[in-house]
Parts: sequence; C-alpha cells; structure tokens
Amino acid sequence: MSGRQHSRGGAAVGFLSEIDPVEASAVVYMRMWFDSPAEQSRVWNDFAKSLGPDHARNALRSFEHLWKLCSLHGRRPLMRHSVSCKCLGGDEACFANIIGYAAEGQREDAFLMAANLVRPDIAPAVVSLAEEFGHALQRMMTRTSAQFENTVVPLAPRDRRHLH
Repeated sequence: MSGRQHSRGGAAVGFLSEIDPVEASAVVYMRMWFDSPAEQSRVWNDFAKSLGPDHARNALRSFEHLWKLCSLHGRRPLMRHSVSCKCLGGDEACFANIIGYAAEGQREDAFLMAANLVRPDIAPAVVSLAEEFGHALQRMMTRTSAQFENTVVPLAPRDRRHLH
C-alpha cells in the first residue's frame, strides 16, 4: 500500500464547527469510542445521562454494530483524527453525512454515502443502524442545554476562529 493509499480518507476536508451538531457529535463520539476505555466510559455516561440506561444501551449497540459492519466490509481501513482535533477527515465527513441523512429520513442519500465506505450490499444495513444512532443523537441534542453542561459534545457550534 502506498503512503497515499495508507492515509486516504484521513485528509482534512473541513472542521467540526462547520457541520450540524448531530453530525459533529457522531464524529466526536466515534473518535472517543475508539480512543480508549476511559473515553468509552465518557461516551456511555453522556448517553446514559441524556437518554437513560436502556435507550443509551440501544444507541450504543447500534453504533457498535455500525462500526463492526464498516470494519468487516469496508472498502479499506477507515481513518480517524484524534479526539481533540478540530479538523474533519474525509472518512469522518462521510460517516457524519451517513448519520445526518439517515436521521433525517433521507435513506437514498445515506445509502449513496454508505456505499463509499462499505460494499453496496452492506450499505442498507449500515443505513438502518445509522438511522437508529442518528435518532438517538437527535434526542440528545433536543435536551435542554442545562443537561449538557458536563457532557463531552456541546450543543452550540464550536468556535470557528481556530483552524487546527
């Protein structure tokens, strides 16, 4: 694999502050989930606080199955930026769009984006899981901002003055 192929999908295509809060949350939570067990615990706490334990468990199960499909049937290994990075990588942008489109009921667009990450025969399952996860994120975003004081992902868009 050439260096270019190795980093394909990791190139910055924008900033988290430029995308919808639900989509940005999907990216941040994905980064955290794959960072460390401590970060996974923080993700669980955010979900459990805003959704309750049962709904949180269902949301995280959808998320885990989604990533299992992406890992097993991905066109190539997916790239992620670090948890604290303000950039948005190409693969992360694609993932965010899948979640956003699916949560909004735009399944065809979500399918087209999913087919960029996984085989087309797997894309419908990815879209269904993304829809479940996206709906959970939407419910979290509709909670009052007071509930989000100590959560990882803020409701308001991030500061757009920072480039990296």
